[in-house]
Amino acid sequence: MTSKQKKALWRIVISFFLLIAAALIPDQIYPAQYWVIDFTGQWMPSAQWVEAGYTLYSWGIVKPLAYLLPYLVIGWDVLWRAVRNIKNGQVFDENFLMSVATIGAMVIGEYAEGVAVMLFYQVGELFQSVAVHRSRRSIAQLMDIRPDYANVEREGELCTLDPEEVAVGETILVKPGERIPLDGRILEGASALDTAALTGESLPRDVGPGEKVISGCVNLSGVLRVEVEKPFGQSTVARILDLVENSSEKKARAEHFITKFARYYTPIVVFAALALAVIPSLAGGQWVVWVPRALNFLVVSCPCALVISIPLSFFGGLGGASRQGILIKGSNYLEALAKTGTVVFDKTGTLTRGEFSVTEIHPQVLSPEELLEQAALAEQFSTHPISRSILSAWGKAPERERVGEVEEIAGRGVRATVDGRVVLAGNRKLMQRENIPLPEEDQAVGTHIHVAIDGTYGGCLIIADQLKEGAVQALCDLKRAGVKKTVMLTGDNQETAAAVAGELGIDQFRAQLLPQDKVNEVETLLREKSPGENLVFVGDGINDAPVLSRADIGVAMGALGSDAAIEAADIVLMDDDLRKLPVAVSIARKTMTIVKENTVFAIGVKFLVLVLSALGCANMWAAVFADVGVSVIAILNASRMLGVK
Repeated sequence: MTSKQKKALWRIVISFFLLIAAALIPDQIYPAQYWVIDFTGQWMPSAQWVEAGYTLYSWGIVKPLAYLLPYLVIGWDVLWRAVRNIKNGQVFDENFLMSVATIGAMVIGEYAEGVAVMLFYQVGELFQSVAVHRSRRSIAQLMDIRPDYANVEREGELCTLDPEEVAVGETILVKPGERIPLDGRILEGASALDTAALTGESLPRDVGPGEKVISGCVNLSGVLRVEVEKPFGQSTVARILDLVENSSEKKARAEHFITKFARYYTPIVVFAALALAVIPSLAGGQWVVWVPRALNFLVVSCPCALVISIPLSFFGGLGGASRQGILIKGSNYLEALAKTGTVVFDKTGTLTRGEFSVTEIHPQVLSPEELLEQAALAEQFSTHPISRSILSAWGKAPERERVGEVEEIAGRGVRATVDGRVVLAGNRKLMQRENIPLPEEDQAVGTHIHVAIDGTYGGCLIIADQLKEGAVQALCDLKRAGVKKTVMLTGDNQETAAAVAGELGIDQFRAQLLPQDKVNEVETLLREKSPGENLVFVGDGINDAPVLSRADIGVAMGALGSDAAIEAADIVLMDDDLRKLPVAVSIARKTMTIVKENTVFAIGVKFLVLVLSALGCANMWAAVFADVGVSVIAILNASRMLGVK
């Protein structure tokens, strides 16, 4: 607990024991059947004292004063807030309701009930405060990623500066245990980075010279010299902090409804309670009957359970998601995600790694090692991703002296002289152009790189993108979470798209799409979706910004440090793990289930007890349960979001 919460707990404890003490005081000091001694030392019945002219004091004044003490201990701040809000023109709130109801109870002689209402109201407020504090903790941990300083190398000296004062291009030194203050590239050093605050990933990430690092990560082992590539205002940590701080501004429709509901509901019930007290009393003269009923009505009508538990449920959902490395920009997106019916995926960089590699080697007249070597030597001067993947598979340093003339043939491949022989490496069109007979088309999925040496076909290499780890499980988990349809959009050819879709269990796919075609496909899917369901598009966030913006919900994954993703998407998966998507859907649906449970429970119980209070079938203790009891139960139910695994 915070110090403020501890003080509130002490006030509750002190007030409770003072209430018990007041309840133990007898109604009269000297009942007539007791004998008392007078000042002369003579014993006589207390009734004779009055006849003898003595004044007999009873607890008629002392007992109300005894109850007033715990009432003021526990309720002075509620009374003060009610007076202050009335002065500011904000009359109808829970402070006003509690003040009127409890003061009214004290006036009509229901002292214990009046103190109890205020006591249990403060118990509910403490529960709310603790629950909100717990839900803020995960957000607070995320806010702790802000670095306090940066060690900057200037003129041969190490200066400690505010990260906002460091310019792009300067070199910073990050020591073990320090947080990386700015985005940049490692010049010297190797270390392991703790990215848990950003991604929720517990395993550290190893980095070395030439690799990029982002602000907010903790350097665990070695000393790093980093060249700054972005000013602090554009760094990853600054953007994330801005999103977190502003996420509460984007409220869900349920929250807007509760706010409007409380705004009109509270004055209505106040005037209804006033009418309940006055009209029947004027008609029948039974003020003693109708005023207590009206006070019960007021206590029950306090909308605390809804006003507190609904926002708390959303806040808990946002906090629980952030602990999993899922950044949701507002509770409105959490509410929309719960209605997910269709999930559309970009392929490259989302379902697959976006890194080509040699998956198969099919030699004809050469050994597999020789075929790969000849292709690698011919491709070593090209910067094409496919050429890079062949060199990576070969795994040796380039041997430029073995290669003579090199010609790159656009759209087909390369021609190179290797060890005095002419080597061709490229697609089927290159082989057909050079009149080199080819075997039947191999059915293997991927890009086929054919290799010929001095006019003789030597074999082919299959280059393919690899599925991301966890992609298959993510698709299965989405189905289990209730997603009805999954769709993949890709610019790849039909055969490759069909193979990837089949391996992942994708329901539908669209192939050979240009970026503008993806937007058109999403438009079509939006028209086809069922009413009340939302379409989610998942992309890598770099070239998918138009589609991310057009979908009902845009999710950028693998977007750690990607400016485009953080700007365009509504939800950002802070690491490259697609399995976080079904987790986000589950969190959203659990949040909305709790919101509905609290709404139905609170309104149902309150309506029942309101009717019973008006009919005289419910006393002040039932009213206390309908208000504070329902609030505590709703808060505890909302707090379940804090335990998301």
